[in-house]
Amino acid sequence: MAPTTRVEHDLVGDKEVPADAYYGVHTVRAVENFAITGSTIAQFPDLITSLAAVKQAAARANRDLGLLPPDIAPAIIGACEEIGSGRLHEQFVVDPVQGGAGTSTNMNANEVIANRALEILGHPRGRYDVIHPLDHVNLGQSTNDVYPTAVRLALVASLRRLGSGLGALATAFTAKATEFGDVLKMGRTQLQDAVPMTLGQEFTTYAVMIEEDRQRLDEAAALLLESNLGGTAIGTGITGHPRYAELACRHLADISGELVRPAGDFIEATQDCGAFVQLSGVLKRVAVKLSKTCNDLRLLSSGPRAGLGEINLPPVQAGSSIMPGKVNPVIPEVVNQVAFEVIGNDLTVTMAAEAGQLQLNAFEPVIAYSLLRSLTHLRAASDTLTTRCVPGITANREHLHDTVHRSIGLVTALAPHIGYAASTTLARRALATGRGIKELATETGLLTTEQLDTILRPENLTGRAPLPEVLTME
Repeated sequence: MAPTTRVEHDLVGDKEVPADAYYGVHTVRAVENFAITGSTIAQFPDLITSLAAVKQAAARANRDLGLLPPDIAPAIIGACEEIGSGRLHEQFVVDPVQGGAGTSTNMNANEVIANRALEILGHPRGRYDVIHPLDHVNLGQSTNDVYPTAVRLALVASLRRLGSGLGALATAFTAKATEFGDVLKMGRTQLQDAVPMTLGQEFTTYAVMIEEDRQRLDEAAALLLESNLGGTAIGTGITGHPRYAELACRHLADISGELVRPAGDFIEATQDCGAFVQLSGVLKRVAVKLSKTCNDLRLLSSGPRAGLGEINLPPVQAGSSIMPGKVNPVIPEVVNQVAFEVIGNDLTVTMAAEAGQLQLNAFEPVIAYSLLRSLTHLRAASDTLTTRCVPGITANREHLHDTVHRSIGLVTALAPHIGYAASTTLARRALATGRGIKELATETGLLTTEQLDTILRPENLTGRAPLPEVLTME
């Protein structure tokens, strides 16, 4: 029978490794030490492909500098290309939350790449005398420049997808805004009737808010593309070739398709987590706005008969195990919950970034874990809102029309013509009697029917036409 394990050696001693594993002894110890989240870094494919891209860029640079043997460099590069295309991701088995500033993740990558490269050259896994995970795959590198660079690239890739998802959501809201452009309703401040607007204007604001946040995501991505690759342990570049940093960044930009650039000061860049804090703040901003939008959707659709009942959300599932016919706003509710998670993750990122000491922040793994989850879940939430909710929203047009004409808020439109005091008296009478503003204004002779028809035209009430001249009684 073929052996089920192979023995590898590290600083701590000998350790059995599954014979068919591409990872090695360092990874096995990390799996034993860090059973924290119940998941692995393979949960984040962007991180794995970014690690492969960094290792590939390093191998290219070392090849160009003549530091890797001519037969070994192509094998390492080939292994990285395979991982970048999606192969062997299941071999990345360490927990994303780990001690050691990401060393276990870097070791996992080094071992998988080394063993796959050995296979490419026709050698069995574990023949580290031929290709060594550290001497060859990790040549000229440190966890402290490889890991944060890979994390940054992974975040940018995930940011691009979130931006695309938010763009689709903004388009869905814009389509609804156009559909509801002629639907008059009452705007509200502090949950009280304010002044008229259109439902289209209300939905336009959601699209505008989302588009603003897409711009902030692009700004955050630009900060993340500054890399300390080549700085090695603390940013001084010890053990690295003088030209390595420049070459590695150039190759990484080519491999990733992103404008990766060397940091201005590698020592500063190795310890500074400011770009992560910036991104986390932007994600919190996105979450807050999405949650506020979903609060509005739930409130506007409340009832449907004993609440506001201004819009109808598409019924996507039965709402109750005890109340027949009840339908709940489950899509906005799930988006709210994602927002709460992202806001909590922002606090984690803040505390972890602040906890860094001297030349390195040891807590980047939990920063990466928090940010990657926030990005993944926000994208899923925005996609869910786009596909399962917004396109199916309908307006209760007659109900909205009636609420406008019953609302005391109409009196605000009359104030420039009859004065604040007279408007206040009119509002009090309407509130006390339950009668409409237009009816009372005509009855008291404050304005003629023709004047009221002009002032209370929908396009005048909602700011979509030039305001009429002040109409005074002779």
